[in-house]
Amino acid sequence: MLNSLFIVNTTGDILLEKHWKFVIHRSICDYFFEVQKKAATPEDVPPVISTPHHYLISVYHNQLFLLAVSTSETPPLMVVEFLHRVVSTLTEYLNECSDTSIKEHCVLVFELLDEMLDNGFPLATELNILQELIKPPTFLRSIANQVTGRTNISEVLPTGQLSNIPWRRAGVKYTNNEAYFDVVEEIDAIINKQGATVTSGILGYIDCCCKLSGMPDLTMSFVNPRLLDDVSFHPCVRFKRWESERVLSFVPPDGNFRLLSYHIATMVAIPIYVRHSICLKGGTAGRIELTVGPKQSMGKIVSFHPGFCHHFCFDGGARWKENLFIHASLLFVQSCFTVYFPCITHISSEK
Repeated sequence: MLNSLFIVNTTGDILLEKHWKFVIHRSICDYFFEVQKKAATPEDVPPVISTPHHYLISVYHNQLFLLAVSTSETPPLMVVEFLHRVVSTLTEYLNECSDTSIKEHCVLVFELLDEMLDNGFPLATELNILQELIKPPTFLRSIANQVTGRTNISEVLPTGQLSNIPWRRAGVKYTNNEAYFDVVEEIDAIINKQGATVTSGILGYIDCCCKLSGMPDLTMSFVNPRLLDDVSFHPCVRFKRWESERVLSFVPPDGNFRLLSYHIATMVAIPIYVRHSICLKGGTAGRIELTVGPKQSMGKIVSFHPGFCHHFCFDGGARWKENLFIHASLLFVQSCFTVYFPCITHISSEK
């Protein structure tokens, strides 16, 4: 599948290279650098580049390119998914996947890549298994390794790696069993001047934090699951039961993970309203005022206090006014752009 992996920054420096099967000279990256120079931004670099004898597949994250090299045709989506898994794993181990963190922990990165790929094919990519194979770096463990000459690699093979549930480690015990589910949705909509919705789309995902002992088997149901389109599941979800009953049945991993991502293309009622006021003065100045707020109260309303909200203003000015957040930004020539946001905090009774 993969022959080599290069981690390159935006200036063209190769921070790390890892080879499987045989060594490919780093001059292969010149094809990638030529395409990168022609791109307007790093995000515009095509993810798949074909060369006379190799295929280059890359992902961009935090000023870094993870560049995979293959000598034969390989499913690009599989490689892209693996590279994203590498990014998430490095972020979990190093707190961030950046130029500095990779240079400081290059030995740990090599150890992780050795476990994640075997002869160029994905082997152990679940975080729970990797954390048992290679212990996350800590200050005390680093000192102990320097004194004893040991590494972070475990001498015992994790039991979960040989089971049919590789995403969950065995022997998990907690004093208090608890599980939290956060539903996050992003709305992309076009609203006309009367306030009616012309078109809308919703992208959502469910993030989980499970701290349950043993091998729990959970079931989650929705009021109207038919609304969910283009659903992407974590491997722990039993897909056949979802297809037949529209119910999520799964054995969750230990800790934080994303249970599913979904897209809603059906026109649904948007829970916020948008009002605008445009005042133009001549041809060079004007004022745009937007008011955004919830259509109805949901959950328990908590008394407002400025400490509940944090605002960031990169240009113009920001101030509080009667439970409204006002941000004035001079984005237009000789004009003022004002946005009002109601600052009401809601706390849901259930998670």
